[in-house]
Formats: sequence, structure tokens, C-alpha cells
Amino acid sequence: MSIKVVQKRISRLTQKDILEKDFKTGLRGYSQEEVDQFLDVIIKDYDAFENRVDWLEKEVERLKKEAVTLSEHTKRQPQQTQQQTQSGNTNYDILRRLSNLEKHVFGSKLYE
Repeated sequence: MSIKVVQKRISRLTQKDILEKDFKTGLRGYSQEEVDQFLDVIIKDYDAFENRVDWLEKEVERLKKEAVTLSEHTKRQPQQTQQQTQSGNTNYDILRRLSNLEKHVFGSKLYE
């Protein structure tokens, strides 16, 4: 079973878009240094966000594979349990018959 990773772009902006964004300055415009500092913070947040999304996507894929493996194991488990139960019943029957045979052959001497 092949699991294909489809990456969707969550945000409209990339780190590069933010970094290269130029603002027009007006007569009483914003401080260019302050805007640049704020954009640097946003870029770091985007980077952390994208890293987290990548990690979560990989974790989802790992868990899907693990679920498939566990599902296959669970399908095999009832067969093994049934075989163990049959074997366990057989051993119990043998021990019970052996105990009855000992009682019959040795009688009361066995418990003295």
C-alpha cells in the first residue's frame, strides 16, 4: 500500500515574499527600520510554522503506516489465539487424565 504525501500550501505568503516586500514611504509614513524588524519576526514565525507542518505531515504518515501494520497484526491475532486455546485445552485434558490415572493406580498411597 503506497501512501502519497500531498503538500498543500496553507499560507498565501512565503518567507521570500515577506522578505522582499517593499513599503512605500509617505510624508509621515512608518519607520522603515521598525517595519523591517517586524517583518523579520514574521519570517521567523513562518519558518517555525512551516517546520511544524512538515513534522506533523511526516508524523501522520508514520502513524498511518503503523495503523496498517497493527491492523494486519490484529487480523492474524485471532488465528493464533484460537490455536493457543486448542492447545491449552488439550494440555488440560492430558493433565486431568494423568491425574485420574495416578489416583486409580496408586489410590490412597499417593496422598499419604
